[in-house]
Amino acid sequence: MGILEVKNVGKRFGGLQALSDVNLSVKENSVHAIIGPNGAGKSTLLNCLVGKLIPDTGSVMFDGQSVLGRAPYEINQMGISRVFQTPEIFGDLTVMENMLIPIFAKRDGAFRMHAIEAVSSETGINEQAEKMLEEMNMVDKRHMNAAALSRGDKRRLEIGMCLSQEPRLLLLDEPTAGMARADTNNTIDLLKQISDERDITIAIIEHDMHVVFSLANRITVLAQGTPLVEDDPENIRGNPKVREAYLGESA
Repeated sequence: MGILEVKNVGKRFGGLQALSDVNLSVKENSVHAIIGPNGAGKSTLLNCLVGKLIPDTGSVMFDGQSVLGRAPYEINQMGISRVFQTPEIFGDLTVMENMLIPIFAKRDGAFRMHAIEAVSSETGINEQAEKMLEEMNMVDKRHMNAAALSRGDKRRLEIGMCLSQEPRLLLLDEPTAGMARADTNNTIDLLKQISDERDITIAIIEHDMHVVFSLANRITVLAQGTPLVEDDPENIRGNPKVREAYLGESA
């Protein structure tokens, strides 16, 4: 029994069957990658996992509780955080102010933007933010405007903001998209560190196979909205079904 259990999930958009009878089990404290060619249903599945979409059939359970129909703040309270394809940060605020927001929200359940100055003076919250910036190796950038960060640092900041809420499950939607190779490698190293040092489960959707095979200890391959293969990385490499799904030809 995994910490995240997907059972017989199906989702249709008009005449398009985006997901069909999807079953998925993510073990606690693992790094589980979900891969597949364009149009395989990866993003639709991810949106079902965070309650953004309600499947037509099936269930999505996190630690024994359904995520379906829950508001985003309820999903966060359950212990699930999501990293989007495009970093979701506040570009007009400093790096430090960005880090303060989720810490305050976790404590009080809401955040008023005009309260940043008051919040930053609270010793406990300020110390938590400083500690997270240290873990993200961003202390020297604390006073920078977040919009001025590189793509890699924006992603690092967003991951830190997610982790400051102390999630048990971190969902990442193509976290290295649009990055230079150096930033991609730095992100891989950061996620390895998080996986090794924290009591956390990571599920990642990713096209870059270098990222997938560097991080995952379990991989699910989707094709046309249905799980094609689920196996350990060493058995996914060279699998003829996977090659056919990606390349459109038999190995």
